[in-house]
Amino acid sequence: MLRYLLKRLFFMIPMLLGISIISFAVIHLTPGEPSVLEAEMNPKVTKEVRDRIKAYYGLDKPLHIQYFLWLKRIVRLDFGPSFAPDRRPVIDKIAERLPITITIELLSTVLFFMVGIPIGVYSARYKDSWLDKGLSAFVFAGYAMPHFWLALLLMLFFGVYLEVLPISGIKSFDFADLSFFEKGIDLVKHLVIIVFCSSIGGLAGVSRYMKNSLLEVLRQEYITTAYAKGLPERMVLRKHALRNSLLPVITIFGLSVPGLIGGSVIMESIFSIPGMGQLFFMSVMSRDYPTIMGILVIGAFLTLLGNLLADIMYAVADPRIRIG
Repeated sequence: MLRYLLKRLFFMIPMLLGISIISFAVIHLTPGEPSVLEAEMNPKVTKEVRDRIKAYYGLDKPLHIQYFLWLKRIVRLDFGPSFAPDRRPVIDKIAERLPITITIELLSTVLFFMVGIPIGVYSARYKDSWLDKGLSAFVFAGYAMPHFWLALLLMLFFGVYLEVLPISGIKSFDFADLSFFEKGIDLVKHLVIIVFCSSIGGLAGVSRYMKNSLLEVLRQEYITTAYAKGLPERMVLRKHALRNSLLPVITIFGLSVPGLIGGSVIMESIFSIPGMGQLFFMSVMSRDYPTIMGILVIGAFLTLLGNLLADIMYAVADPRIRIG
């Protein structure tokens, strides 16, 4: 197992390298570099000024030279300075916003797994019952409903009409004056709506995959044998069926890891949350190449890490899967 992990970690290096090359080329070949944007904002900017801006950003060099200079910094975990007017280091901007996005996305992920798995198990055990049909209607309605529309509805109802929940930001203006307990309550209030809206879409996928997988496992011969031995239904489900039916859910977990960073652009924009999604959107709009590349590299690393975690969890959930 240790040998397998080391092998996978080693092969992550050339994969990250390939992803960075493609991302770097696509970003820099897209029309509208920073010098062009600054010239559009000020029609008096001459060609000489634009050339000086390109030289200032290092964009006058050939693309492969730019890439090797960027790669040289990345080896030292230096993402370089941002092209934004503040010229702050990219790593500082990411470090500021990453905990906020990770917190929101982790809470959303935990919520839809904790709710989706029991719904899937119940729906498989009591298939075609009234409650099964009601739960299916609920999760599919949540899946089909546009998240931004649901977010606006909840903001209007709980924030404007009832005035019990804040509708923007991550903390109140008087947050620094609150006690420790009041700060916790304030953060929870700000996170309730956005976490619920972020998790409602994944709920349908987890519950459906869990239900179908469990139904498939319950048709296997070893489950029939377990029932024939006289084992109680609860024990058959818990000890023999549930573990093997978790494989599709583990796949969803592996795929959801990259979304910890990039899946929150719309929600963070609606709720004015200063997270990674908002930073990525602003960086794309202003052609802030170093910040875009920094976020993409972290997203690619999380994608590969999610796949590795999913493979490890496969082996833990199902002993028939051997890793050696």
